[in-house]
Amino acid sequence: MTGDILERTHDLLSELSLTSSDELLETHLEQAAKNETTYADFLHDLLRVETEARRLRQLSTRMKLAHLPFAKSLSQFDFSFQPSIDERQIKELATLGFVHEANNIILLGPPGVGKTHLSVALAVSAISGGYGAYFVSAYDLIADLTEAMRQGRLRKRMAIYLRPKVLVIDEVGYLPMDQMGATIFFQVVAARYERGSIILTSNKSYADWGTFFGDQTIATAILDRLLHHAVTISIRGDSYRLKDRRKAGLTNTRPDAMNTVA
Repeated sequence: MTGDILERTHDLLSELSLTSSDELLETHLEQAAKNETTYADFLHDLLRVETEARRLRQLSTRMKLAHLPFAKSLSQFDFSFQPSIDERQIKELATLGFVHEANNIILLGPPGVGKTHLSVALAVSAISGGYGAYFVSAYDLIADLTEAMRQGRLRKRMAIYLRPKVLVIDEVGYLPMDQMGATIFFQVVAARYERGSIILTSNKSYADWGTFFGDQTIATAILDRLLHHAVTISIRGDSYRLKDRRKAGLTNTRPDAMNTVA
């Protein structure tokens, strides 16, 4: 009899798209009958398992849609290696107030100091908090939207970068932009202004943005919108990759040899 009830219950749950409760049914239905568990308690357990399963499925989906280059958390970041970073400030940002207020985070510093790790970790925090996120390098962003413009589908393609609550734009300034690229970048920033957060990493100071955007006027307009509601985190320190190479004995640690490391 219990087997028939289990099978019929499973069919009903499948019809309702409640398909994550098999384990609860299989392991607890007979026990619930023996212990005379109340209907309310059993229904509560059933819905609790289903709700958690759905939350995990949604989290997995958001992680896949984010196109993160890797999945790293703040707990994996070595703050002791970068004393210029205020750990409390970063952890406060991870509470996601900046997402709720559509504020931006700008991470500045030389290559290898952990800018991308921090941007990804904050994106993961946002995803875990129920928000959508998307990661793209500045080069890929411009290449994608430039091609979309040529094909007459810029507005449709732009939606990919406007939809998520958090857009991570990595490596701004590593390569110069032409006039069209700078204009497209401005359009993305302007469209997200006060509507969605941007986490941006760059190896250039703000004073240099006019150079790699190729137009001081556009650079000023971009910075005006980016910085109106933003936190700037300037990182000064050694490269994590260089630290790992030293540990592996792949580089000389003498000061005069440091300057020759690529």
